[in-house]
Amino acid sequence: MRTIFTLLLLGVFVTGAFAQRPRAMDPDPAATKTSTQTTPTKPAPKSMKAKYEGGVFGYRNTMEGTLIFDDENNRLLFKDKKPPKEIFIPYAAINQAYADTQKKRPGAATVASHIPYGGLAGLIKTKVRYLTLQFEDPDSKVSGITSFKLDNRDLLESVLVTLAEKTGMTKRGDIYVRKKDEAKATP
Repeated sequence: MRTIFTLLLLGVFVTGAFAQRPRAMDPDPAATKTSTQTTPTKPAPKSMKAKYEGGVFGYRNTMEGTLIFDDENNRLLFKDKKPPKEIFIPYAAINQAYADTQKKRPGAATVASHIPYGGLAGLIKTKVRYLTLQFEDPDSKVSGITSFKLDNRDLLESVLVTLAEKTGMTKRGDIYVRKKDEAKATP
C-alpha cells in the first residue's frame, strides 16, 4: 500500500513539473498575423436586407427594410419597407464602425421554456449580427450610435470592409476608425 501511494504521489509531482514549463514561442509571429489579416472579403452588394435598431435622432422604433450604399450622394441610406421613412448617414459623418455579435434567445424558445418539461428550450440561443456605426454630422451637429441587424457574418464583414473603404477609415483592432483631420484639430 505504501508503494502504491508513493508512486501515485510521484506521478502527481511529475505531472505538475511538466505543466510548469514555459510555452514555446512562435519563431515568426508577424508571418502568422499577416496570413490571417490578408483574407480577402467579397465586395458588399449595393443593397441588402437589414433591420434598423435605433440610434438616429427622430427614429426611435425598429424598422425592417433595405440598407443601400448611395455612392452618387456619398451616404449610407436605409429605406423602410413603408415608403415614407428614409434614414441616411453621410459617409463623411461616420467616425467609427464595427461588427457586433450577440447571442439572443428566440421568442419561441422563451415561450417553450415556460411550458412544463420544456425547460431545455431556454438553452436555445441564436447569434445576431449587427453593423454598429458612430457618427457625427458636421452640418446638423447631431451625433449618435446606430446599429443595423444583418443576416450573416459574411455579409456583415463585406459591408464593414466596403464601408471602411468608402469612408476612408483605417482598421484599429477589431474596429474601423477615421483619423481626425489636422484642420479640425487646430482651433
